[in-house]
Amino acid sequence: MPVRAPRHRGIYLLPNLFTTGAMFAGFYAIIASISGFYADAAVAVFFAAVLDGMDGRVARMTGTQSEFGVQYDSLSDLVSFGLAPSLVLYTWSLSALKDFGPLWGKLGWAAAFIYVACAALRLARFNTQVSVIDKRYFQGLASPAAAGVCMSFVWSMEKFGVPGTDVCFVVPFIAVIAGLLMVSRFRYYSFKSLPTGDRQRVPFGWMVGAVLLLALLILDTPRVLLAGFTVYLLSGPVLTLWGLAEHRRRGRRGAG
Repeated sequence: MPVRAPRHRGIYLLPNLFTTGAMFAGFYAIIASISGFYADAAVAVFFAAVLDGMDGRVARMTGTQSEFGVQYDSLSDLVSFGLAPSLVLYTWSLSALKDFGPLWGKLGWAAAFIYVACAALRLARFNTQVSVIDKRYFQGLASPAAAGVCMSFVWSMEKFGVPGTDVCFVVPFIAVIAGLLMVSRFRYYSFKSLPTGDRQRVPFGWMVGAVLLLALLILDTPRVLLAGFTVYLLSGPVLTLWGLAEHRRRGRRGAG
């Protein structure tokens, strides 16, 4: 029998265009940071996060989900929320540690590497557990949120004229903590269960809250983002430890 040539499967264009746009934004953030435009680099990472949130929704709405899209999205996330934030932090602040001696210089690039390595590990773990995890929660801080904490800090400091060299002893802690939280077992609310369809209604107060949030973002975008992402970063440990404490209390009551 003649051997049939393998069929070449195409890919869905629309969702992968959003993914490519997110990866381009992350790549631009790297180029901007090398050129010294750190605020522009931070904004580019946030733009990547917006596009990253849209590609999955577009794929679900148009019925164009695919394994290729899942893997491509992970590679894009590694560039936009792993490599880009770590290199922005390094060029903006961590590289200044080398002025204090060789050991401090190594600490600077080590902190940047820990962040990007944790981002890669977090994405790999997510891909292997995507079919079994609770969709309402993330296990560990999501990489876009970790990047949001780091980039909103850079953006806030740049807006108020604080150079990275002045906070070079603070940035390693931010990079390492954000990185370790990505690979932690703390549970973070994913917001995927929020009502988004046309027939799903929400209380009127939600709309008022959205308007107030939008007004705050217009007034002082970087600091509002920094406050919001910091609260979200802390929410994982707080909620997880609170849940463990409640579980122990119930166990004691049951035993009693």
